[in-house]
Amino acid sequence: MFRQAHQSMIVLAVVASGVLLAQAPPPPQSYPPPQGYPQQQSYPPPQQGYPPPQESGAQPPQLGPQQLDQLTGQIALYPDPLLAQVLTAATYWNQIPDAANWADQHANLRGDDLSRAMYEDNLSFDPSVMALLPFPSVLDMMARDPGWTQQLGAAVLTQRPEVMDAVQRERAKAMNYGYLESNAQYRVLDNGPGDIEILPVNPGYVYVPYYNPAVVFGPPRPGFGVRFGITFGAGIYVGAFAPFGWAGPAFGWRTHDIIIDHRPWARTWVNRGTYVHPYAYPVRRPVGPRVEEHHETYHVERHVERHDDHHDRH
Repeated sequence: MFRQAHQSMIVLAVVASGVLLAQAPPPPQSYPPPQGYPQQQSYPPPQQGYPPPQESGAQPPQLGPQQLDQLTGQIALYPDPLLAQVLTAATYWNQIPDAANWADQHANLRGDDLSRAMYEDNLSFDPSVMALLPFPSVLDMMARDPGWTQQLGAAVLTQRPEVMDAVQRERAKAMNYGYLESNAQYRVLDNGPGDIEILPVNPGYVYVPYYNPAVVFGPPRPGFGVRFGITFGAGIYVGAFAPFGWAGPAFGWRTHDIIIDHRPWARTWVNRGTYVHPYAYPVRRPVGPRVEEHHETYHVERHVERHDDHHDRH
């Protein structure tokens, strides 16, 4: 009897360890030069259920609820401000690889220093993409799976209400199974069907959640505590990045609005070539590029966003 109980405990420990490893942020890894990324001309393999992209004027095929649930699962539990930036940035999928490389090359910068570099380098990315530069792990995820990113962006341009409904379905699942709840990082507000908000406890700091969609959107496994379902990186102070869309990103879940800088974001498949979002704080670009000093040796942890010492003391 004792031997059988001991073996059962070992099995449960192994299962729990495997789940935790599956949710951990990806290990540090260097980017190839920008040209090393494949052009986003193809989508994930057909078995994932994603129709091929279309760069022509023809609108991409509509995705069904199950496909959209699968498409949004890995970001559905992001806090609303960060999720709003991911959805809008995904519609500029062709800019994501270069933005990820720039973030990697400047991974030693934080806060005001990073914001200053973004200005002085006269970056040509859309502000929605630049809003993610303080979040290198998010850009890394999007750059490493360009098919998924392009599919998400196309869906946002053509089926934004359905995309937002899919996020709400996934959040409802995670909440019902006990994985999604308020914690030290976020407040989870259930305002009724189709209106579950995830808001930072401190609006100035945003945390990236890490989780395995196969775990948090299903019943807990026997012996597995739901407290292990979602982990968090360190907080990122977004106050320094107000001109890049961080002055009030939010959602109108019932009206299917994405709000960037307190203004509804209205880019669609039809107007994608001409739409310019009316940012409250327009990005002012310098005339020339910034002159940088690059040191040959330094150590950077790319996938763990660290907030400043002041926040650590609080």
